[in-house]
Amino acid sequence: MKTLFPLRLAPLALALALALLGSGAAQAQACLDNRQIQEAVASGQIMSLDAVLASAGIDGSAKVLNVAVCDEGGRLVYHIGVLAASGEAQNLVLSAQ
Repeated sequence: MKTLFPLRLAPLALALALALLGSGAAQAQACLDNRQIQEAVASGQIMSLDAVLASAGIDGSAKVLNVAVCDEGGRLVYHIGVLAASGEAQNLVLSAQ
């Protein structure tokens, strides 16, 4: 019974974390739209999402929940919400370059 309690809270914690990430990302810096992200990857300006996740050692079984590429102080970063196979939700901020 103890192990079910954290699993019940996981969706609520994930929703709260994603809401906070979404509101903070929009207010704190300018983010690229999907077309701009594709163009930046194609031109080599930023790494692909797969390359960024691999370089950060993120397990391939992790489920990507959301992705934004934003300018933070003149450098582009990925804001990524992931759900690990264990059920743990994480918000990552990784360099896109």
